Amino acid sequence: MGIGLKELYAFLLVVLLSSPQAVFGIRFVIDREECFSHDVKYEGDTVHVSFVVIKTDSSWRYTNDGVDLVIKGPSGDQIHDFRDKISDKIEFMARQRGVHSFCFTNKSPYHETIDFDVHVGHFSYYDEHAKDEHFRPLLDQIWKLEEALYNIQFEQHWLEAQTERQAIVNEAMGRRAIHKALYESAALIGASALQIYLLRRLFERKLGMSRV
Repeated sequence: MGIGLKELYAFLLVVLLSSPQAVFGIRFVIDREECFSHDVKYEGDTVHVSFVVIKTDSSWRYTNDGVDLVIKGPSGDQIHDFRDKISDKIEFMARQRGVHSFCFTNKSPYHETIDFDVHVGHFSYYDEHAKDEHFRPLLDQIWKLEEALYNIQFEQHWLEAQTERQAIVNEAMGRRAIHKALYESAALIGASALQIYLLRRLFERKLGMSRV
């Protein structure tokens, strides 16, 4: 039995508006440790994770110290462990449904601002209609397109965070270069003034001795 054009359009609209794709993004300031959780509702879903240390709250110093990130599954099993990373991204398949934890640790003496993003996608309509031979090819294409769009959005968010970090780094390096130039100029002026003072004293002493 075929499907009509109106039924097809109606079905596509419902699918696109009701897709349970989940995206979690947050920017936060970490002192020592900060943990977040995200519920993965289906076993076998692909979880995309990215983070970028945007900036470090140090006015006079730029540091390349990274953070640690430990990802654990619902049963407490460790899935991934990042050490001293300024930025990274990874994807993994959820081995079981449930709440996954993401714990960051900052070992530097400064507060750090982190951009953190999690994306989990699952197309439930595929499960519901996969046995329908009329919908299966269409659902395959919709699922691939939707996943590609969310992956592009995820990648764009990560690149934007990287660009923002680089802009802050360049600004900090420029500020340090200006401060260094000012200090060097002040030191040069001070050394020149000291030399002039010493030369004047030397000439005054020689002039006094010659008069005697």
